[in-house]
Amino acid sequence: MIKLKSKQDIELLKIAGKHLGSILSELVKLVGLGVRTTDLDHQARELLKNCGDESSFLNYTPSGSKLAYPAALCVSINEEIVHGIPNKRLIKAGDVVTIDLGLKHQNKYFVDAARTILVPPVDPAVKKLSEAARLGLAAGLQAAKIGNTIGDIGAAVQVYAERGGFGIIRDLSGHGVGFAVHEEPYVPNYGQKGKGEKLKVGMVLAIEPMFTLGGEKTKLLSDGFTFSTKDQSLAVHWEDTVAITEDGPIILTQK
Repeated sequence: MIKLKSKQDIELLKIAGKHLGSILSELVKLVGLGVRTTDLDHQARELLKNCGDESSFLNYTPSGSKLAYPAALCVSINEEIVHGIPNKRLIKAGDVVTIDLGLKHQNKYFVDAARTILVPPVDPAVKKLSEAARLGLAAGLQAAKIGNTIGDIGAAVQVYAERGGFGIIRDLSGHGVGFAVHEEPYVPNYGQKGKGEKLKVGMVLAIEPMFTLGGEKTKLLSDGFTFSTKDQSLAVHWEDTVAITEDGPIILTQK
């Protein structure tokens, strides 16, 4: 069941989103050559604490899993798409680094966002890939308005993958958010205009394009959380949380 949010809920989600956007902006600045991904996780915890918030990922147990996620932040590198667990790994020259953070505000309100950072030297093809996903996200966010459908969002995102000849991850998707880490509906990064669930005032969605330089197939790594591309091609992931209101989409997680 889709849980609609009241105007008061959305006002509090705006605060949560502002905090998350600010934290991600700080973390993006820290991503660079020689940085350990655990250092990024530690800094995320400190920034969350300073805001009076919590990570919604830490100790989260996905449906069907027996494992609780052990970190505050997800850090996925190169062929890793999502849910990479921070460790002692050092970021290297040319790495494609995605940081993904879920924030819980007042122990009740949840927002989610991700950014991909390209560590120099940057391959021109990877730059085009990341820009396509970023533009696809922007298009998907703008399609999140009353009268449209989930299919309209997916179609808006899909255009940017197909235009660049990039792969679209199809077995991972965006989702509802706001009162929990994951809620209905699923929000695929592909679709047909006019198809799927009608968008209504009070829906809050995490839209998250995941594009690759290769195919669409994924594999789950032995840690039980990290998804990578099956063909080992490089992947990018951009995400923001948006609220659907009478006045149009409100992007909650951009600084």
